[in-house]
Amino acid sequence: MASIAIYSVKGGVGKTTLAVNLAWCAASISRRKTLLWDLDAANGSGFLLGIDPKKKRSADSIFADGSDPFKLVQPTDYPGLDLLPADESIRALDRHLDQLGKKKRLAKLTSALGKEYDRIIFDCPPVLNELSAQIIRAADLIIVPLPPSPLSARAFDVVVDEVRGAGKGHPPILPVLSMLDLRRGLHKEARAANPTWPVIPLASAVEQCAVERKPVGAFAARSPAARAMAQLWTAIERKLATR
Repeated sequence: MASIAIYSVKGGVGKTTLAVNLAWCAASISRRKTLLWDLDAANGSGFLLGIDPKKKRSADSIFADGSDPFKLVQPTDYPGLDLLPADESIRALDRHLDQLGKKKRLAKLTSALGKEYDRIIFDCPPVLNELSAQIIRAADLIIVPLPPSPLSARAFDVVVDEVRGAGKGHPPILPVLSMLDLRRGLHKEARAANPTWPVIPLASAVEQCAVERKPVGAFAARSPAARAMAQLWTAIERKLATR
């Protein structure tokens, strides 16, 4: 099992769309049993997959002692891909984790879920708190989407400092240039400065994910955006193979 966090301290960078599409690639291309764990209260991953959270239990309830995280897991329309959805209760999760006083609670839950899944992908909220610290402890790889802009570069530096602050055993970071439009001068400069970083282009097919409520590979398999997602997933698998 490997766990992958899609993380940025900046909102609006395409984090949730990337998480959903990479989870689909893991299940549909690599044929790995995959869990997409939404840790953002907006429940964007559930929306993009056409799934509403169950109302019987709140998303933060699985962090209680003795809880069974599998009770909240929901299947998707895609073989091998399940979702652990979010809801409004996640907004108070940082305070809940502080009260529990257990610094590796999320890592232990991930380990338990890993008995059933080959890949666990975290759709992370844009926060810098106890939850983000626990995500870093649980992750084997951190993916940071970066639209070309000074604010994104600044946010990336914050993420790097936070991850490195976790100590010598911190997970590796893979930055991804997202929403890239090479017709724009700033975007060309960003690409030239980071030629080895994976790229997700600015594309209408990616934007249509929220309209179709599907991963791009499920409705536009031959599009450049779908190919870019698949190439990024291949790069992620290669990175994980070097652990």
